[in-house]
Amino acid sequence: MALLPIWVRNMENGRRIKERLRQEVLAERKQLSESEWQNRSRLITHQVIVHPAFLSARKIFLFVNAKGETDTRQIMEAAWIAGKIVAVPRVNRKVMNFFRIDNINQLEPGSFGIYEPVRDREAVEPDADTLMIMPGVVFDIERHRIGYGGGYYDKYLSEHPQPAKTMAVAFALQVKNEIPFEPHDIRPDILITEGNLL
Repeated sequence: MALLPIWVRNMENGRRIKERLRQEVLAERKQLSESEWQNRSRLITHQVIVHPAFLSARKIFLFVNAKGETDTRQIMEAAWIAGKIVAVPRVNRKVMNFFRIDNINQLEPGSFGIYEPVRDREAVEPDADTLMIMPGVVFDIERHRIGYGGGYYDKYLSEHPQPAKTMAVAFALQVKNEIPFEPHDIRPDILITEGNLL
């Protein structure tokens, strides 16, 4: 019987490795120039909006980019043009839910300095016509994901398993050959970078 990876056998060691990888990748992402960030984001946006999962979805659940993440606002614009429902997350007391927005002006600064829907927006539940596009800090080629440490997406998806597809978007520099993971971690169905689709 094959041995499990060392970080699965030793969760504490795995958490330390996750934190080190998280800090290294965030520092590397921060080094991207504005033009590099724009060019790479544009390539990712194009791959997302021509993907069959995006084209067939009626609802797009999507994070608002912050802190050097790939730009998601152009994806929102493409979804609105295509007549899709766009919902973005808001966190309240460590609980994340998604709310419909119909334009960028319906966002305001919220938790952790991230833009969130204004307070009067309608909550939206995922269903079989939903594509959820999620963030992450580090991924591997098997689509395992290290987030920011809050566990919001793992918790949300364990309680709302209905999205037809889940997709993550990240820069290629955020993808490693192998990273620590735990049994409860939820992998996206699709991972898109500026260079690859996994």
